[in-house]
Amino acid sequence: MASPSNYSIAPVSEFLLICFPNFQSWQHWLSLPLSLLFLLAMGANATLLITIRLEATLHQPMYYLLSLLSLLDIVLCLTVIPKVLAIFWFDLRSISFSACFLQMFIMNSFLPMESCTFMVMAYDRYVAICHPLRYTSIITNQFVAKASIFIVARNALLTAPIPILTAQLHYCGKNVIENCICANLSVSRLSCDNFILNRIYQFVAGWTLLGSDFVLIFLSYAFILKAVLGLKAEGAAVKALSTCSSHFILILFFSTILLVVVLTNVARKRVPMDILILLNVLHHLIPPALNPIVYGVRIKEIKQGIQKLLQRRM
Repeated sequence: MASPSNYSIAPVSEFLLICFPNFQSWQHWLSLPLSLLFLLAMGANATLLITIRLEATLHQPMYYLLSLLSLLDIVLCLTVIPKVLAIFWFDLRSISFSACFLQMFIMNSFLPMESCTFMVMAYDRYVAICHPLRYTSIITNQFVAKASIFIVARNALLTAPIPILTAQLHYCGKNVIENCICANLSVSRLSCDNFILNRIYQFVAGWTLLGSDFVLIFLSYAFILKAVLGLKAEGAAVKALSTCSSHFILILFFSTILLVVVLTNVARKRVPMDILILLNVLHHLIPPALNPIVYGVRIKEIKQGIQKLLQRRM
């Protein structure tokens, strides 16, 4: 084992990302579906953003929140997937120290930003169904602006210590990350220091942010369900629930994939490392690809806006 003095002479300045350390022959085969999903996510979210921007009837708070979700998805995809594809296609495994921790910050902050956006969207649906006469006075453009600032500020500030604590560790030996991304635990394991504080903070901050968002989402839908069940008019309950269906489907996508990733990481000793790595990559790709499609298919106003946009291009 090298001495501490040798460690200090050659500090780590970059990392090497090793995707699928046990099955690297998978990479070329896997690159095709990943690249198609990436193009789908970029194209679908860009189309949604352009449609909302150009269609005057979509200049409403609900669609502005959807635009925020699409922006978060685009940034998250661009942060993770191009580097993964560069590893698969060109064997570009190296990533600089600063780029690695920037990627870590974006991944750790944008995930709770998305859950917080879902929470605000759930509140929007709660007001629309439980207090329809007050909807336009509560859910305003000013409300969306304040909510967007809160979403970004809360999650950026509370997750910033994760990459900062990890960057402060002393990296003196290994620089090979057995992952496609700069996940906090994958990187911190390479340090020569004790990183228990890092792990505790990530656990507490992550579950506090995500947990509080999902509790508020649950409460919103509990009140919505209670209000819907009390409707007397024929077909009113179905119509009310249909306005929430798209949002509820997206929450299911988001929470199901997140739950799978969490459970497989808990059962790390029983699940092959390559499966864990693949799930982490897909977690940053599948929701961004599916979110705009669900809204584009299920919401009539967005569907009509996309049709108008395509007719303009022809």
